[in-house]
Amino acid sequence: MTTVAGRDGRTRRRLLEVATRLFADRGFKHVTVRAICQEARANVAAVNYHFRDKLSLYREVLDEAMSMITALTEEAIRAGAGLPAEGRLRAYVKVHTRHVFRHGRTTVVQQLLHREFQDPTKALESLIDRVWRPRFEYLAGIVGELLNLPADDPRVTRCAISIHLQVIMIRPSPAMERMGHKVKRVFSARAVAEHIAAFSLAGLDAYRERR
Repeated sequence: MTTVAGRDGRTRRRLLEVATRLFADRGFKHVTVRAICQEARANVAAVNYHFRDKLSLYREVLDEAMSMITALTEEAIRAGAGLPAEGRLRAYVKVHTRHVFRHGRTTVVQQLLHREFQDPTKALESLIDRVWRPRFEYLAGIVGELLNLPADDPRVTRCAISIHLQVIMIRPSPAMERMGHKVKRVFSARAVAEHIAAFSLAGLDAYRERR
């Protein structure tokens, strides 16, 4: 026999799943509570019952997304624990590259976070503090050590962003897929991670010497 608590739990889960997809697709401002409830096959009052209001529902959706990204950052930190700066950089690149290849094209979570950055809500500060600041402070610490510069030096920030952007840009896409077998021979997760790490380390060496 299905209990009330069981039905409530399933309804709440459906609301979260539908809201995540709609918020990622349209952005917070362009999604109505009615649209969420209709697609989740729930009463229009369900959002208020389970989450109080649309913003609280959005915050919970973001919270789940942030937890996933935070877990990835923590995985990269664990992979580099106890290693010198060069080893930590290689571990950082390897973990993030493997994640990109595992999930393929842009995920709903990434699209959702991108929406928040482009059209921010009151949740933006939490997103920055919980997700992006810890990730880039860690990467900047590695880069700063390799460049013999403070982690908050603007040159370190630019270099850290350049390294992470390489991982993002290598994400599988329709354009890459149309290139066919040639891409598959060149772009394996392992080959890409090794290339980005070697390219970045060589670039940091040259940058340090020129400076």
